[in-house]
Amino acid sequence: MEQSRPLDMLNQARNNTVMVDLKNNLRYVGKLKAFDIHINVVLEDAEEHKDGELKRKLGNVFIRGDTIITISPA
Repeated sequence: MEQSRPLDMLNQARNNTVMVDLKNNLRYVGKLKAFDIHINVVLEDAEEHKDGELKRKLGNVFIRGDTIITISPA
Protein backbone atom coordinates (compact mmCIF):
# COMPACT_ATOMS: atom_id res chain seq x y z
CA MET A 1 0.00 0.00 0.00
CA GLU A 2 1.43 3.35 -1.04
CA GLN A 3 1.53 6.11 1.57
CA SER A 4 0.41 9.57 0.57
CA ARG A 5 1.84 12.77 1.94
CA PRO A 6 -0.03 16.03 2.64
CA LEU A 7 1.47 17.77 -0.40
CA ASP A 8 0.40 14.82 -2.59
CA MET A 9 -3.15 15.28 -1.35
CA LEU A 10 -3.04 18.99 -2.16
CA ASN A 11 -1.68 18.20 -5.61
CA GLN A 12 -4.69 15.95 -6.23
CA ALA A 13 -7.02 18.75 -5.07
CA ARG A 14 -5.51 21.33 -7.45
CA ASN A 15 -8.16 22.94 -9.71
CA ASN A 16 -10.91 21.53 -7.49
CA THR A 17 -13.04 23.36 -4.93
CA VAL A 18 -11.76 23.17 -1.37
CA MET A 19 -12.72 24.54 2.06
CA VAL A 20 -9.95 26.19 4.05
CA ASP A 21 -10.61 26.65 7.78
CA LEU A 22 -8.54 29.33 9.49
CA LYS A 23 -7.45 30.03 13.06
CA ASN A 24 -9.64 33.16 13.16
CA ASN A 25 -12.82 31.03 12.68
CA LEU A 26 -13.25 32.04 9.04
CA ARG A 27 -13.71 29.55 6.23
CA TYR A 28 -12.71 30.22 2.64
CA VAL A 29 -14.22 28.18 -0.18
CA GLY A 30 -12.69 28.35 -3.63
CA LYS A 31 -10.80 26.55 -6.36
CA LEU A 32 -7.28 25.57 -5.27
CA LYS A 33 -4.90 27.05 -7.84
CA ALA A 34 -1.49 26.86 -6.16
CA PHE A 35 0.35 26.00 -2.95
CA ASP A 36 3.90 25.69 -1.67
CA ILE A 37 5.83 23.68 0.91
CA HIS A 38 4.66 26.06 3.67
CA ILE A 39 1.02 25.30 2.72
CA ASN A 40 0.53 28.90 1.59
CA VAL A 41 -2.38 28.58 -0.85
CA VAL A 42 -3.97 30.56 -3.67
CA LEU A 43 -7.72 30.18 -4.20
CA GLU A 44 -9.67 31.35 -7.25
CA ASP A 45 -13.30 32.55 -7.00
CA ALA A 46 -12.99 32.48 -3.21
CA GLU A 47 -15.85 33.16 -0.82
CA GLU A 48 -15.49 34.05 2.86
CA HIS A 49 -17.81 32.31 5.33
CA LYS A 50 -18.30 32.91 9.05
CA ASP A 51 -20.60 30.88 11.30
CA GLY A 52 -21.86 29.00 8.25
CA GLU A 53 -22.99 32.15 6.43
CA LEU A 54 -21.52 33.67 3.28
CA LYS A 55 -19.97 37.01 4.24
CA ARG A 56 -18.41 38.13 0.96
CA LYS A 57 -17.08 37.03 -2.42
CA LEU A 58 -13.39 37.78 -2.79
CA GLY A 59 -12.16 36.46 -6.13
CA ASN A 60 -8.48 35.45 -6.01
CA VAL A 61 -6.93 35.20 -2.55
CA PHE A 62 -3.57 34.24 -1.04
CA ILE A 63 -3.74 32.55 2.38
CA ARG A 64 -0.66 32.16 4.58
CA GLY A 65 -0.08 28.58 5.60
CA ASP A 66 0.49 29.43 9.27
CA THR A 67 -3.14 30.63 9.56
CA ILE A 68 -4.66 27.41 8.16
CA ILE A 69 -6.14 24.71 10.39
CA THR A 70 -7.56 22.36 7.72
CA ILE A 71 -8.01 22.06 3.96
CA SER A 72 -10.73 19.70 2.77
CA PRO A 73 -12.76 18.98 -0.38
CA ALA A 74 -15.88 21.12 -0.71
